[in-house]
Amino acid sequence: MTKPLTAGPLRVVRTAPDEPEARMQGRAAAVGHANLDDLYRRYAPYVAVIATRILGRDSEVDDLVQDVFVDALRGISGLRDPQAVKAWLARVTVRLAVRRLRKRRVLRALHLEGEAAGYEELAAPGATTDQKVLLAKIYRLLDELPATTRVIWLLRHVLGEPLHSIVELSACSQSTVQRRLRDAEGLLAKELHDE
Repeated sequence: MTKPLTAGPLRVVRTAPDEPEARMQGRAAAVGHANLDDLYRRYAPYVAVIATRILGRDSEVDDLVQDVFVDALRGISGLRDPQAVKAWLARVTVRLAVRRLRKRRVLRALHLEGEAAGYEELAAPGATTDQKVLLAKIYRLLDELPATTRVIWLLRHVLGEPLHSIVELSACSQSTVQRRLRDAEGLLAKELHDE
């Protein structure tokens, strides 16, 4: 069994749009010279929690975490605020997870990927067999949803993100986030109620 993971809040930090150019350049330089090894050690567990909850598979998490930090290596120098690294990494993780889910769906449609396995392993230690089965069923139902809808539902109901944070993390409008939450909740309510 795996340990239960908690990501904590995925706070999104914004910088002021009228911030003086010299100050923004100074912040970018400070972040750009950050040691990637230190960054990885500090934030890889956090990124892994988000990836695990979104993807639902331990087998893909290590690859996604590595992809996030490869993107970080390329883009961190453009980050204005060193204090926003954690939120920025969360956004990168969500974006790359959506891509991976879309790819997974295409492979499944082409019969190049088998049935998802291992969703039961996401359950907390001490979970009953019924709880593990229910968790696996929920993730399999989420597999049927568009990737962004799935991620929005997971951000809200598994990672406990507030609406404003989901808007930032998913790069969707608030009305789109609300609509996709209703879509996912409707599907899950219907399918889980029918049992």
